[in-house]
Amino acid sequence: MTSFPNSPKVLKGGLVLIDPESSRVLRVISLQYNPEKLTRSLQVQAAGGEAANRSEAMRFKGPAIETFRLEADIDAADQLEFPDQNRGTVDHGVAPQLAVLEALANPGSAQLLEVHRQADSGTLEIAPMEAPLMLFVWGKNRIVPVRLTEFSITEEAFDPALNPIVAKVSIGLRVLSVDDLGFSHKGGSLFMAYLQGKERLAGQAQSGSFGSLGIGGIG
Repeated sequence: MTSFPNSPKVLKGGLVLIDPESSRVLRVISLQYNPEKLTRSLQVQAAGGEAANRSEAMRFKGPAIETFRLEADIDAADQLEFPDQNRGTVDHGVAPQLAVLEALANPGSAQLLEVHRQADSGTLEIAPMEAPLMLFVWGKNRIVPVRLTEFSITEEAFDPALNPIVAKVSIGLRVLSVDDLGFSHKGGSLFMAYLQGKERLAGQAQSGSFGSLGIGGIG
């Protein structure tokens, strides 16, 4: 069945994983359904914190710490309608899609085995395992490097083999700024583009007037 020809194409939000050294795209994770709500919060980084002295009262220490929170639904119904074309869903429900998201919260098994090998060989200093650079993509004007901070899954329905066929995932993300990555890092340049995009949007907003505030000016 085809959709109405004049219906607008709905873009999907998602995540992109990039090799931090080569910038090669490793995986694109597209949400099956866009969440109805996206919650954002910004924690201001003021110089000296809340107890700043007079000389620092109006100074920033760095970019605000921004976080995202969203909930997304994953449902096997569309795939199960065409079982011959979706054997993975028939055999495992939505477990493969959940496994892709769960992998964001864990180092790879190969990384763990390599750390174990180094420990057994007597390596004195073992570097922490590096994750791919994760980008949160919410339209072409909002592409920002992030780190996964919170992830939960609620499996809501199951097939006869107890494979999950309906699930809801809750995802918490923290934006990585130039404070975290530096200006020369690929993620740092993407953060700066994100910040500059916000500044351009702010420039398009109409400025208010003293009259709207009920005052004649600042004396």
